[in-house]
Amino acid sequence: MKKSYKIDVDCANCANLMEETAKKTEGVKDATVSFMTLKMKVEFEEGADPQEVMPRVRENCKKVEEDCEIFF
Repeated sequence: MKKSYKIDVDCANCANLMEETAKKTEGVKDATVSFMTLKMKVEFEEGADPQEVMPRVRENCKKVEEDCEIFF
């Protein structure tokens, strides 16, 4: 399953850090973060519940970029 989320991030480098971190989160198969469109696209592993995974993605992203936000 793939979903798209609106994000708030300050710079392209921060978006790259968010993308790398999201990809390492359990339950995420792949992730793409676009600074230009302020969107995060997440592909979830089979059987993963996005409502359980995305809070972990947000928490992990805030560890590398505390000013970021993911809206779900």
